[in-house]
Amino acid sequence: MTASASAAGRAPRPVTPAGLAYGAGAYTFWGGLPLYMAATAPASALEVVFARIAFTLVTCAVLLFVLRRWRDVGRQLGSGRRLGATALASVLITGNWAIYTYAVISGQTLEAALGYFINPLVSVLAGVVLFGERLRRAQWAAVGLSVTAVVVMVVGHGAFPWLAILLALTFGGYGVVKSRLSTAVSPVASLGAETILLMPVSLAGMWWLAASDQMTLLSHGAGHFWILALSGVVTAIPLILFGAGASRLPLTLLGLLQYINPLIQFLIGLLLFQEAMSTGRWAGFILIWCALVVLMVDSLRAARRNPRPRHGP
Repeated sequence: MTASASAAGRAPRPVTPAGLAYGAGAYTFWGGLPLYMAATAPASALEVVFARIAFTLVTCAVLLFVLRRWRDVGRQLGSGRRLGATALASVLITGNWAIYTYAVISGQTLEAALGYFINPLVSVLAGVVLFGERLRRAQWAAVGLSVTAVVVMVVGHGAFPWLAILLALTFGGYGVVKSRLSTAVSPVASLGAETILLMPVSLAGMWWLAASDQMTLLSHGAGHFWILALSGVVTAIPLILFGAGASRLPLTLLGLLQYINPLIQFLIGLLLFQEAMSTGRWAGFILIWCALVVLMVDSLRAARRNPRPRHGP
């Protein structure tokens, strides 16, 4: 959210067709990401992450040059507090990318989808643990349903959903950290600052892959190279769409649109990748969906009682 939009927080933003298109476009793009990840084979999850860091920085550099917003990166990294927060955000988003990429490449797209269904509940709990917020009864009910869902999956599916939980925690933590940073910096500059801090990791990782003969970037043809190179654009496009949508939509509606992402991932994993869904996993998903319905209804009621938009991750 921009500073000007924040200042105008006395009334909810009107819903515009452009805002809906931007917001839905961002989450639809993120939802289709498993299809891109599948196309990166035979690259390992680590190589995809290292390449994504490098090519995202290249993409951000081009955009910042065209928009003449390099000073935003300086503001992001110019103070100790912002530098520390940016470094933490970098670690969290890299962990999220690595876990997500591994999940898709290893045939666990449904688990990744579950993680992003759980993510809104992580945000609710973060408000309690970190900021001392009090939950309403409906929010406690949603949390209870989500905990029950995990227990049901452990018992019925026979495995704890580690990947889903880690995805929800890393992305939820990333959202919390980003919400504490200055909103005056554009999303592209913010991502650019994070990838600048991550470049040593990317370069060291690429060197290690090359030294151990595990790097595919330059050894599997031009098509494979450009697929990996597109990771920068694939990362930047939904971020830009999201930024445009966030500045044009009420936060309540933007929060509801986020469920487009895991829903598309779920359908891709189930219908296209034909991943297995045991009875226990179905039961867990249904309980999570019930929790989200409770959370959405409660959020809509709260928004009607208090029309001022709430700042969120």
